[in-house]
Amino acid sequence: MTRRLAQVAQKVGVSEATVSRVLNGKPGVSDATRQAVLSALDVLGYERPTQLRGERARLVGLVLPELQNPIFPAFAEVVGGALAQQGLTPVLCTQTKGGVSEADYVELLLQQQVSGVVFAGGLYHQADAPHDHYKVLADRKIPVVLINAAIAHLGFPGVSCDDSVAVEQAWRHLVSLGHERIGLVLGPSDHVPSQRKLAAARVLAEEAGTTVPDEWVARAMFSLEGGQAAAMRLLDRGVTGIICASDPLALGAVRAARRRGLSVPGDVSVVGYDDSAFMNCTEPPLTTVRQPIEAMGRAAVELLSVQIGGRTVPSDELLFEPELVVRGSTARPPRENSL
Repeated sequence: MTRRLAQVAQKVGVSEATVSRVLNGKPGVSDATRQAVLSALDVLGYERPTQLRGERARLVGLVLPELQNPIFPAFAEVVGGALAQQGLTPVLCTQTKGGVSEADYVELLLQQQVSGVVFAGGLYHQADAPHDHYKVLADRKIPVVLINAAIAHLGFPGVSCDDSVAVEQAWRHLVSLGHERIGLVLGPSDHVPSQRKLAAARVLAEEAGTTVPDEWVARAMFSLEGGQAAAMRLLDRGVTGIICASDPLALGAVRAARRRGLSVPGDVSVVGYDDSAFMNCTEPPLTTVRQPIEAMGRAAVELLSVQIGGRTVPSDELLFEPELVVRGSTARPPRENSL
């Protein structure tokens, strides 16, 4: 007991006497300090006293699919900061290959009596993936917000970057440079954001009186290696411009071109998606479509906070406008350069 008091006191920055008063339900402690002590108990893995177990913790699960893609640490930073401003403590849950699954994390979070969960990427993107753990959250009325496009039937509120506008910006940029053979490197066929990007590209091609042939669409896992393998297939089919569904995929496409002895952007133009950290420091600096991470992250926390406060929010999707950032990985196609 003494060790527990000392650890919680150190975590919160208060005296052991104050922690004791909270645990024993004594007066003389502010609400903010009381909540901080209870959150510290949850974070440190201690059980709450019996009389305090009925109320949810001031913890919020932040579930990420990975940390290798810089976009996810960026979302974690924004969401974590916004949660702290609301007096909530984020619990970071990052999946690893062969490690704890998304469903396992949900079970652990429920055991901690979290106040809500924010998912920034996950199985809700994939139509063919298991979704039972989302139903558990809904059945228990745990506030949930999803970041970026989800399958239709989940019924949770979400904030998304507009995939259609993102592809339109990238596509029109390449067309303005003179590209006609534009390929796409996308995620798996059941990945909802990738489905939206492909649908947008096909609409743009149809408006121009052309099509997007299936052989100009390459599927990949979201990694640099996946982007490289997919881009190799597109280069074999003669594309001169490649639009990618993430920045790591785009970096893989740049590497694929170089492995073929091709120049970026002299022979092949590449456009990424996210504008994650250091994309202006690559060689060449990457042209990409920027997600408004700050605005999206803060909106997600606001939607969650409203639900935690006992109010309902529409299960609609808030769409945020992306921004094309033109750098050095795009230029006129080779035949134009030779004129």
